[in-house]
Amino acid sequence: MKNSEPERPAHGPADASCVEVFERLSEYLDGELTPADCAHIEEHIRDCPPCVAFLESLRSCIRASHSLLAEHPASRPLPEDVCEKLKAAWQAALQRLGA
Repeated sequence: MKNSEPERPAHGPADASCVEVFERLSEYLDGELTPADCAHIEEHIRDCPPCVAFLESLRSCIRASHSLLAEHPASRPLPEDVCEKLKAAWQAALQRLGA
């Protein structure tokens, strides 16, 4: 007997739609996307456990960084070399995810 439910697409780091969502989640959480882009992300994460997990992880990191900043406000901006190292680490993480 055949399953009557439609087959769900595979989700995860190799899925192009997941990569697109991963890349836009910070903008989504910061309220920087158009309503149409937000709707697209919300539709995707409705059926994508890996993206939901990544979104919750990102939210947790944001909460932690806000509480850290409240306790220890930055007195000066990060040095340029530190910013470059952080960007490189972010790009490496995206590559490991298959982006």
